[in-house]
Amino acid sequence: MVSALKVDDYIFNLLEDRKPVVLYEASRHLFHAGGKRLRPYLVLKSCELVDGNPHLALPFAAGLEILHNFTLIHDDIMDKDSFRRGNPTIHSKWGVPMAIASGDLLFAKVYQAMYAPYFDGSLPSESVLKSIKAVTDATISICEGQVLDISFPDTRDVSPEDYILMVGGKTSALFSACAKIGAIVGGANRREVKMLASFAWDAGIAFQIVDDILGVTANDTTLGKPIGSDLREGKKTLIMVYALKNTASREKENLLRVLGDQNADSQDIDAAIEILRSSGAINYAKKKAAEYVKSSKESLKVFPDIQARQDLLELVDYFSSRDY
Repeated sequence: MVSALKVDDYIFNLLEDRKPVVLYEASRHLFHAGGKRLRPYLVLKSCELVDGNPHLALPFAAGLEILHNFTLIHDDIMDKDSFRRGNPTIHSKWGVPMAIASGDLLFAKVYQAMYAPYFDGSLPSESVLKSIKAVTDATISICEGQVLDISFPDTRDVSPEDYILMVGGKTSALFSACAKIGAIVGGANRREVKMLASFAWDAGIAFQIVDDILGVTANDTTLGKPIGSDLREGKKTLIMVYALKNTASREKENLLRVLGDQNADSQDIDAAIEILRSSGAINYAKKKAAEYVKSSKESLKVFPDIQARQDLLELVDYFSSRDY
Protein backbone atom coordinates (compact mmCIF):
# COMPACT_ATOMS: atom_id res chain seq x y z
CA MET A 1 0.00 0.00 0.00
CA VAL A 2 1.40 3.38 -1.05
CA SER A 3 0.19 6.22 1.14
CA ALA A 4 -0.43 9.89 0.37
CA LEU A 5 2.64 10.60 2.48
CA LYS A 6 4.79 8.61 0.04
CA VAL A 7 3.36 10.66 -2.83
CA ASP A 8 4.14 13.88 -0.96
CA ASP A 9 7.65 12.69 -0.17
CA TYR A 10 8.25 12.01 -3.85
CA ILE A 11 6.93 15.44 -4.81
CA PHE A 12 9.01 17.30 -2.23
CA ASN A 13 12.14 15.40 -3.28
CA LEU A 14 11.54 16.58 -6.84
CA LEU A 15 11.06 20.14 -5.59
CA GLU A 16 13.94 20.32 -3.13
CA ASP A 17 15.79 23.63 -3.09
CA ARG A 18 17.99 24.67 -5.97
CA LYS A 19 18.89 28.17 -7.00
CA PRO A 20 17.00 30.42 -7.18
CA VAL A 21 15.55 29.18 -3.91
CA VAL A 22 12.46 31.40 -4.14
CA LEU A 23 11.36 29.57 -7.29
CA TYR A 24 11.30 26.24 -5.46
CA GLU A 25 9.70 27.79 -2.39
CA ALA A 26 6.88 29.14 -4.54
CA SER A 27 6.49 25.84 -6.41
CA ARG A 28 6.01 23.94 -3.12
CA HIS A 29 3.50 26.43 -1.73
CA LEU A 30 0.25 24.73 -2.78
CA PHE A 31 1.46 21.30 -1.71
CA HIS A 32 2.11 22.60 1.81
CA ALA A 33 -1.41 24.06 1.80
CA GLY A 34 -2.94 20.60 1.61
CA GLY A 35 -5.38 19.17 -0.93
CA LYS A 36 -7.26 15.90 -1.21
CA ARG A 37 -4.69 14.01 -3.37
CA LEU A 38 -7.58 12.49 -5.33
CA ARG A 39 -5.60 12.13 -8.53
CA PRO A 40 -2.69 10.14 -7.04
CA TYR A 41 -5.27 7.98 -5.29
CA LEU A 42 -6.89 7.20 -8.65
CA VAL A 43 -3.51 6.25 -10.13
CA LEU A 44 -2.55 3.93 -7.29
CA LYS A 45 -5.94 2.26 -6.84
CA SER A 46 -6.33 1.68 -10.57
CA CYS A 47 -2.92 0.03 -10.57
CA GLU A 48 -3.92 -2.18 -7.64
CA LEU A 49 -7.22 -3.11 -9.29
CA VAL A 50 -5.42 -4.71 -12.25
CA ASP A 51 -3.04 -6.55 -9.89
CA GLY A 52 -0.16 -4.18 -10.55
CA ASN A 53 2.52 -2.98 -8.17
CA PRO A 54 1.50 0.47 -6.84
CA HIS A 55 5.09 1.26 -5.91
CA LEU A 56 5.90 1.32 -9.63
CA ALA A 57 3.04 3.78 -10.11
CA LEU A 58 4.32 6.19 -7.46
CA PRO A 59 6.25 8.49 -9.86
CA PHE A 60 3.16 8.77 -12.07
CA ALA A 61 0.90 9.46 -9.09
CA ALA A 62 3.25 12.23 -7.99
CA GLY A 63 3.57 13.59 -11.53
CA LEU A 64 -0.18 13.82 -12.00
CA GLU A 65 -0.63 15.61 -8.68
CA ILE A 66 2.08 18.06 -9.76
CA LEU A 67 0.21 18.61 -13.03
CA HIS A 68 -3.00 19.31 -11.14
CA ASN A 69 -1.29 21.92 -8.98
CA PHE A 70 0.31 23.49 -12.04
CA THR A 71 -3.18 24.03 -13.49
CA LEU A 72 -4.38 25.56 -10.21
CA ILE A 73 -1.63 28.19 -10.30
CA HIS A 74 -2.70 29.32 -13.74
CA ASP A 75 -6.40 29.11 -12.82
CA ASP A 76 -5.80 31.41 -9.87
CA ILE A 77 -4.00 33.94 -12.08
CA MET A 78 -6.80 33.89 -14.67
CA ASP A 79 -9.55 34.11 -12.04
CA LYS A 80 -7.63 36.71 -9.98
CA ASP A 81 -8.21 34.62 -6.84
CA SER A 82 -6.38 35.73 -3.71
CA PHE A 83 -6.77 32.51 -1.72
CA ARG A 84 -6.52 28.79 -2.40
CA ARG A 85 -7.02 26.14 0.31
CA GLY A 86 -7.24 28.95 2.86
CA ASN A 87 -3.79 30.29 1.96
CA PRO A 88 -2.66 33.17 -0.26
CA THR A 89 -2.36 32.15 -3.89
CA ILE A 90 1.13 32.12 -5.37
CA HIS A 91 0.59 35.17 -7.54
CA SER A 92 -0.83 37.18 -4.63
CA LYS A 93 2.18 36.26 -2.45
CA TRP A 94 5.07 36.38 -4.94
CA GLY A 95 3.57 38.19 -7.94
CA VAL A 96 2.35 37.00 -11.33
CA PRO A 97 5.80 36.53 -12.97
CA MET A 98 6.95 34.20 -10.17
CA ALA A 99 3.65 32.32 -10.26
CA ILE A 100 4.01 31.72 -13.99
CA ALA A 101 7.62 30.59 -13.58
CA SER A 102 6.75 28.21 -10.73
CA GLY A 103 3.89 26.80 -12.79
CA ASP A 104 6.24 26.25 -15.71
CA LEU A 105 8.67 24.50 -13.38
CA LEU A 106 5.93 22.19 -12.13
CA PHE A 107 4.94 21.32 -15.69
CA ALA A 108 8.52 20.27 -16.43
CA LYS A 109 8.64 18.26 -13.19
CA VAL A 110 5.61 16.24 -14.36
CA TYR A 111 7.70 14.78 -17.17
CA GLN A 112 10.78 14.43 -14.99
CA ALA A 113 8.75 12.22 -12.67
CA MET A 114 7.19 10.20 -15.48
CA TYR A 115 10.29 9.38 -17.47
CA ALA A 116 12.26 8.32 -14.38
CA PRO A 117 10.90 4.71 -14.33
CA TYR A 118 12.34 4.10 -17.80
CA PHE A 119 15.80 5.38 -16.92
CA ASP A 120 15.95 3.50 -13.61
CA GLY A 121 14.87 0.31 -15.37
CA SER A 122 11.68 -0.27 -13.38
CA LEU A 123 9.32 -0.05 -16.38
CA PRO A 124 9.65 -0.78 -20.12
CA SER A 125 9.66 2.09 -22.58
CA GLU A 126 6.22 1.17 -23.99
CA SER A 127 4.49 1.65 -20.63
CA VAL A 128 6.27 4.93 -20.01
CA LEU A 129 5.53 6.27 -23.50
CA LYS A 130 1.85 5.29 -23.27
CA SER A 131 1.63 7.06 -19.91
CA ILE A 132 3.34 10.19 -21.21
CA LYS A 133 0.94 10.21 -24.18
CA ALA A 134 -2.03 9.96 -21.81
CA VAL A 135 -0.88 12.88 -19.67
CA THR A 136 -0.04 14.96 -22.74
CA ASP A 137 -3.49 14.36 -24.24
CA ALA A 138 -5.08 15.25 -20.91
CA THR A 139 -3.10 18.49 -20.67
CA ILE A 140 -4.32 19.54 -24.11
CA SER A 141 -7.90 18.82 -23.02
CA ILE A 142 -7.39 20.82 -19.81
CA CYS A 143 -6.29 23.85 -21.84
CA GLU A 144 -9.30 23.50 -24.13
CA GLY A 145 -11.66 23.15 -21.18
CA GLN A 146 -10.15 26.14 -19.40
CA VAL A 147 -10.60 28.39 -22.43
CA LEU A 148 -14.21 27.26 -22.79
CA ASP A 149 -14.74 28.05 -19.10
CA ILE A 150 -13.38 31.59 -19.36
CA SER A 151 -15.28 32.22 -22.61
CA PHE A 152 -18.68 31.11 -21.26
CA PRO A 153 -19.41 34.35 -19.34
CA ASP A 154 -19.41 36.18 -22.68
CA THR A 155 -21.32 33.44 -24.51
CA ARG A 156 -25.06 33.99 -24.63
CA ASP A 157 -26.36 30.48 -25.31
CA VAL A 158 -24.42 27.90 -23.31
CA SER A 159 -26.15 24.51 -23.41
CA PRO A 160 -25.88 21.60 -20.95
CA GLU A 161 -23.87 19.80 -23.64
CA ASP A 162 -21.46 22.75 -23.82
CA TYR A 163 -21.04 22.57 -20.06
CA ILE A 164 -20.27 18.84 -20.14
CA LEU A 165 -17.73 19.43 -22.91
CA MET A 166 -16.06 22.11 -20.79
CA VAL A 167 -15.86 20.12 -17.55
CA GLY A 168 -14.88 17.04 -19.52
CA GLY A 169 -11.77 18.91 -20.58
CA LYS A 170 -11.14 20.89 -17.44
CA THR A 171 -11.75 18.15 -14.86
CA SER A 172 -12.54 14.70 -16.27
CA ALA A 173 -9.65 14.49 -18.70
CA LEU A 174 -7.12 14.46 -15.88
CA PHE A 175 -9.17 12.06 -13.73
CA SER A 176 -9.41 9.73 -16.71
CA ALA A 177 -5.67 9.98 -17.40
CA CYS A 178 -4.92 9.08 -13.78
CA ALA A 179 -6.95 5.87 -13.93
CA LYS A 180 -5.65 5.05 -17.39
CA ILE A 181 -2.02 5.49 -16.39
CA GLY A 182 -2.49 3.45 -13.22
CA ALA A 183 -3.91 0.66 -15.36
CA ILE A 184 -1.10 0.89 -17.94
CA VAL A 185 1.61 0.77 -15.27
CA GLY A 186 -0.22 -2.14 -13.65
CA GLY A 187 -0.05 -4.16 -16.87
CA ALA A 188 -3.77 -4.02 -17.71
CA ASN A 189 -5.14 -5.19 -21.04
CA ARG A 190 -6.73 -2.78 -23.50
CA ARG A 191 -10.31 -3.37 -22.26
CA GLU A 192 -9.33 -2.83 -18.64
CA VAL A 193 -7.56 0.42 -19.51
CA LYS A 194 -10.63 1.61 -21.42
CA MET A 195 -13.08 0.77 -18.62
CA LEU A 196 -10.97 2.43 -15.94
CA ALA A 197 -10.59 5.54 -18.08
CA SER A 198 -14.37 5.61 -18.62
CA PHE A 199 -14.99 5.12 -14.90
CA ALA A 200 -12.82 8.08 -13.99
CA TRP A 201 -14.19 10.30 -16.76
CA ASP A 202 -17.77 9.94 -15.50
CA ALA A 203 -16.62 10.29 -11.90
CA GLY A 204 -14.90 13.55 -12.83
CA ILE A 205 -18.09 14.98 -14.35
CA ALA A 206 -20.00 14.06 -11.18
CA PHE A 207 -17.26 15.60 -9.03
CA GLN A 208 -17.43 18.92 -10.89
CA ILE A 209 -21.23 19.11 -10.85
CA VAL A 210 -21.22 18.52 -7.10
CA ASP A 211 -18.55 21.22 -6.74
CA ASP A 212 -20.86 23.61 -8.58
CA ILE A 213 -23.73 22.68 -6.28
CA LEU A 214 -21.58 23.27 -3.21
CA GLY A 215 -20.67 26.67 -4.65
CA VAL A 216 -24.24 27.83 -4.03
CA THR A 217 -25.31 25.64 -1.10
CA ALA A 218 -22.32 25.20 1.24
CA ASN A 219 -21.03 27.68 3.77
CA ASP A 220 -17.84 29.71 3.36
CA THR A 221 -15.88 27.51 5.78
CA THR A 222 -16.80 24.25 4.04
CA LEU A 223 -16.26 25.71 0.59
CA GLY A 224 -12.92 27.39 1.37
CA LYS A 225 -13.96 30.53 -0.51
CA PRO A 226 -16.88 32.98 -0.32
CA ILE A 227 -20.26 31.47 -1.15
CA GLY A 228 -21.47 32.62 -4.54
CA SER A 229 -17.98 33.13 -5.97
CA ASP A 230 -19.04 31.38 -9.18
CA LEU A 231 -21.89 33.87 -9.56
CA ARG A 232 -19.61 36.86 -9.08
CA GLU A 233 -17.14 35.42 -11.59
CA GLY A 234 -19.89 34.89 -14.17
CA LYS A 235 -19.43 31.10 -14.30
CA LYS A 236 -21.96 29.31 -16.50
CA THR A 237 -22.32 26.21 -14.36
CA LEU A 238 -24.87 23.51 -15.18
CA ILE A 239 -27.07 25.05 -12.49
CA MET A 240 -26.94 28.50 -14.07
CA VAL A 241 -27.44 27.12 -17.59
CA TYR A 242 -30.61 25.33 -16.50
CA ALA A 243 -31.94 28.30 -14.52
CA LEU A 244 -31.44 30.78 -17.36
CA LYS A 245 -33.50 28.53 -19.65
CA ASN A 246 -36.21 27.68 -17.13
CA THR A 247 -37.12 30.88 -15.26
CA ALA A 248 -39.50 33.71 -15.93
CA SER A 249 -38.06 36.79 -17.65
CA ARG A 250 -37.96 38.85 -14.45
CA GLU A 251 -36.05 36.17 -12.54
CA LYS A 252 -33.73 35.68 -15.50
CA GLU A 253 -33.00 39.42 -15.49
CA ASN A 254 -32.18 39.26 -11.77
CA LEU A 255 -29.80 36.37 -12.34
CA LEU A 256 -28.07 38.13 -15.22
CA ARG A 257 -27.73 41.28 -13.13
CA VAL A 258 -25.76 39.39 -10.46
CA LEU A 259 -23.89 37.06 -12.81
CA GLY A 260 -20.38 38.41 -13.31
CA ASP A 261 -20.83 41.32 -10.87
CA GLN A 262 -17.72 41.23 -8.69
CA ASN A 263 -19.28 43.84 -6.41
CA ALA A 264 -22.57 42.03 -5.81
CA ASP A 265 -23.43 42.17 -2.11
CA SER A 266 -24.49 39.21 0.00
CA GLN A 267 -28.18 40.07 -0.29
CA ASP A 268 -28.00 40.01 -4.09
CA ILE A 269 -26.12 36.71 -3.98
CA ASP A 270 -28.64 35.18 -1.56
CA ALA A 271 -31.52 36.31 -3.78
CA ALA A 272 -29.87 34.80 -6.86
CA ILE A 273 -29.26 31.51 -5.06
CA GLU A 274 -32.92 31.41 -4.05
CA ILE A 275 -33.90 31.78 -7.72
CA LEU A 276 -31.56 28.90 -8.60
CA ARG A 277 -33.18 26.81 -5.90
CA SER A 278 -36.81 27.65 -6.75
CA SER A 279 -36.23 27.11 -10.47
CA GLY A 280 -35.31 23.48 -9.83
CA ALA A 281 -31.80 24.07 -11.17
CA ILE A 282 -30.03 22.70 -8.09
CA ASN A 283 -32.18 19.57 -8.03
CA TYR A 284 -31.57 19.15 -11.77
CA ALA A 285 -27.82 19.29 -11.17
CA LYS A 286 -28.09 16.76 -8.34
CA LYS A 287 -29.95 14.40 -10.66
CA LYS A 288 -27.31 14.77 -13.37
CA ALA A 289 -24.52 14.13 -10.86
CA ALA A 290 -26.31 10.95 -9.75
CA GLU A 291 -26.55 9.77 -13.38
CA TYR A 292 -22.82 10.17 -13.86
CA VAL A 293 -22.13 8.42 -10.56
CA LYS A 294 -24.21 5.46 -11.71
CA SER A 295 -22.49 5.34 -15.08
CA SER A 296 -19.09 5.55 -13.42
CA LYS A 297 -19.83 2.61 -11.15
CA GLU A 298 -21.11 0.55 -14.09
CA SER A 299 -17.65 0.69 -15.65
CA LEU A 300 -16.15 -1.09 -12.65
CA LYS A 301 -18.43 -4.13 -12.91
CA VAL A 302 -15.97 -5.86 -15.24
CA PHE A 303 -13.36 -6.02 -12.46
CA PRO A 304 -13.13 -8.56 -9.64
CA ASP A 305 -14.67 -7.64 -6.31
CA ILE A 306 -11.45 -6.88 -4.46
CA GLN A 307 -10.55 -4.12 -2.01
CA ALA A 308 -9.21 -1.76 -4.67
CA ARG A 309 -12.54 -1.91 -6.53
CA GLN A 310 -14.41 -1.18 -3.31
CA ASP A 311 -12.07 1.74 -2.60
CA LEU A 312 -12.79 3.25 -6.01
CA LEU A 313 -16.54 2.81 -5.55
CA GLU A 314 -16.30 4.55 -2.20
CA LEU A 315 -14.34 7.36 -3.82
CA VAL A 316 -17.22 7.97 -6.24
CA ASP A 317 -19.64 7.91 -3.30
CA TYR A 318 -17.49 10.53 -1.63
CA PHE A 319 -17.67 12.70 -4.77
CA SER A 320 -21.46 12.58 -4.72
CA SER A 321 -22.17 12.73 -0.99
CA ARG A 322 -20.26 15.84 -0.01
CA ASP A 323 -22.55 18.09 2.03
CA TYR A 324 -24.94 20.12 -0.07
